[in-house]
Amino acid sequence: MGKADIALLGTGLMGAPMTRNLLAAGHRVQVWNRTMAKAEALASDGAVPCASPQKVVAGADVVITMLSDGVAVSALTDDPAVTGEMKPGAVWIDMSSAKPEEARAQAAHLAGLGFGHLDAPVSGGTKGAEAASLAIMVGGEPEVFARMESVLAAMGRPVHVGPSGSGQLSKLANQGIVAVTIAAVAEAMLLLQRGGADPAAVRDALKGGFADSTILQQHGTRMTEGDFEPGGLSKFQLKDLDNLLNESRGLGLSLPVAEQVRDRFDHFVHQMGGADKDHSGLYLELLARNEAAS
Repeated sequence: MGKADIALLGTGLMGAPMTRNLLAAGHRVQVWNRTMAKAEALASDGAVPCASPQKVVAGADVVITMLSDGVAVSALTDDPAVTGEMKPGAVWIDMSSAKPEEARAQAAHLAGLGFGHLDAPVSGGTKGAEAASLAIMVGGEPEVFARMESVLAAMGRPVHVGPSGSGQLSKLANQGIVAVTIAAVAEAMLLLQRGGADPAAVRDALKGGFADSTILQQHGTRMTEGDFEPGGLSKFQLKDLDNLLNESRGLGLSLPVAEQVRDRFDHFVHQMGGADKDHSGLYLELLARNEAAS
């Protein structure tokens, strides 16, 4: 696809930089956000703010959603007032994190109305969104992916991973790895601090080794510097872990490490007020756990 008319719904921490990258690639972008000020802030970048979901999707070749969860997205895909304004043959790309079953239901519903659909959740956080380097896991029909690949490439590296729902399943696997790695890095950073080593120097020493990772370098720094301003919100990490475990139970699987980390995020979010802190804030839960034991 060449330059497209795009509607992007959800211009928060991730959606705003994604919009800027679509504009930088030459696409025409209309935006909507429940808090209008966040959409209006993108006008200076060249986006066109719209006052309602119905108005933003009108005439768009591509509709992109970057919302809180699958329920929020389904409320739009199932609303005839919204889909009734869509251009015939338009493609809806949901880049939110949702349940695979929600993605499959959205795809089937939209197909019945004559629209394409891809579930294309992302990984990389706000830094990846700003740098247009997001990992984009895409589920859906291969021919629809082929048509949309250039649009997705303006925001990162899209890879087709299977039929509808596969993108969301891949994101759940990703979030399980992220959550468990955050927990491991938190333990390592606390061990280093209490043992008297320099965590920054150790992170540098580990670069290129088997233990190295983006989480070690970025979130390890956050932990030791006490910087928990949100990039990836803890409440969304908890939501993703709940979805992961729901999916695993449906497949008859037990994932004990993910279950334990999920319970720790639940405590951090609901008992420690960490909902809107970065998910690296699980380090604070670890600190509290050790202080209570001492």
